Amino acid sequence: MIVFDLTCPDEHVFEAWFSSSAAYEEQRKADAVACPTCGSREIGKALMAPSLGASVGQERRSDDKAKQQTAHQAVRQALQKLQEAVQKNCDYVGPQFPEEARKIFYGEADQRNIYGEASLEEAEDLVEEGIDVQAIPWIAPEN
Repeated sequence: MIVFDLTCPDEHVFEAWFSSSAAYEEQRKADAVACPTCGSREIGKALMAPSLGASVGQERRSDDKAKQQTAHQAVRQALQKLQEAVQKNCDYVGPQFPEEARKIFYGEADQRNIYGEASLEEAEDLVEEGIDVQAIPWIAPEN
């Protein structure tokens, strides 16, 4: 397995794993790789630091790892707070989200805040119709 830092035209950087460099190229050319933040399929490799041997920079790597874990925890806490706010202030409509969003937009259902599931294609269709939707990374609660 190989991990790449990838980026989109909006400069969102994300990490993705592939079985090989060739597998990454195949998936990118087939538009099978998308930015998790904005959904763009115009993906390229971000600059990455080379992997150094264990004897070089060990202290820096452990310090970087600690900083990365702290940042990961902060992001996780922020996402959990966001999820709690969504759950408290919105109605869950599950996989009927695209249909229900359309009903609200076109005045066929009462105006209210909703959340649920939609595929990337369904979300793109809603945006093309002028319906304002946002993808939120949904994380499982910590044990």
